[in-house]
Amino acid sequence: MTSAGGRFDAAVTGIGMVTPAGLGTAASWDRITAADGTAAERVPALAGLRADFGCWMPGFDPEAAVGRRKAWRLDRSSQLALAAAAEALADAGLDPARWDGARVGVVLGSGIGGASAWERQHQVLREHGSEKVSALLIPMLAVNMAAGYIAIETGARGPNFVTATACASGATAIGQARELLRGGRCDVVITGGTEACLIPSIISGFQQMGALSGRRDDPTAASRPFDVDRDGFVPAEGAAVLVLERPESARARGARVRANVSGYGASADAYNATAPEPAGTGAELALRAALDDAGLAPGSVDHVNAHGTSTPLNDLMEARLIRRVFDHRPSVTSVKGVTGHSLGAAGAIEVAVTALTLEKGLVPPTANLTGQDPQIDLDVVAKAARPADVRVAVSNSFGFGGQNAVVLLTRA
Repeated sequence: MTSAGGRFDAAVTGIGMVTPAGLGTAASWDRITAADGTAAERVPALAGLRADFGCWMPGFDPEAAVGRRKAWRLDRSSQLALAAAAEALADAGLDPARWDGARVGVVLGSGIGGASAWERQHQVLREHGSEKVSALLIPMLAVNMAAGYIAIETGARGPNFVTATACASGATAIGQARELLRGGRCDVVITGGTEACLIPSIISGFQQMGALSGRRDDPTAASRPFDVDRDGFVPAEGAAVLVLERPESARARGARVRANVSGYGASADAYNATAPEPAGTGAELALRAALDDAGLAPGSVDHVNAHGTSTPLNDLMEARLIRRVFDHRPSVTSVKGVTGHSLGAAGAIEVAVTALTLEKGLVPPTANLTGQDPQIDLDVVAKAARPADVRVAVSNSFGFGGQNAVVLLTRA
């Protein structure tokens, strides 16, 4: 709906998730609400590295998900995006064969793109020469191709692009998708985020930065947002796709609306390439912009799905921000204790989880939070999921380069 004050509610009519917590939305939600961490095994592709564990999906079968002929032509990041998009469209009850493709857009977030294909073909180049490099390398590695392949698969001929704002990419995509609906450019937008870069070069880079957890002896408990003993994030892969529709389009076809995207804000820290601005002043601009966009006061917010990376700097900055803006102490959670940090896909996964929180009235717990940092004065849900009457929630996403994106959702 568009309210008298100008608020625009984009209807979430479909959700698809392919995450370390589960291959599908229901499986992901169940494991996230059970606070069952997923980083329990070594990642074969990372063998030999000091940081050889992460949250991955050994059960994901690309051929079963997208078909044998497509699977070998796509980087894993595109495979995950197509699988999540297929589930989201089925959940929305939309048949691409019956829609006006010119009114359907695709906006996807990805921080790195087809990195695994790039690394694999670089090895081919080194070992066998340029004549053996795949002719499909460029469409496999280009960051825009996940969105492009979704359009090819579904006949979505409207605006099509990828947002790359580091770990805020998925949230940025959802915010921009809503703008396409609000501006009347589209009736439906397929949006979300995808990332699959559990590969030696990328993980070694994060390791050398000191960003990763060193709990190699206990990987399941390594991602511990807001805990006093947190020591870094656990890398992950995954994808989440939401179907957003103009409210009148959703109503006209009798669609189930799972939640509404009612506000969006973005900003930059303008501070440091990798460290968040300690006071969170840049992030606060995005948070307050999302509230203003929705026409809501801070006291209206019942729940915060935090970026919550399990890094010392981010969690403290975000806690100070949440406490400063929301003095009424809404519930707070971070799903990264279960899913790990899937970089450009993280924001989309967390917006999807926030939509489910609104719909189901259940706040997932923050996994591995056994001793909350005394400097973090928040009502962080831990140990068990909490039933709650959540009508308004925000999902925070922050990325390298000082990129900030906040999505505000309301109950349908």
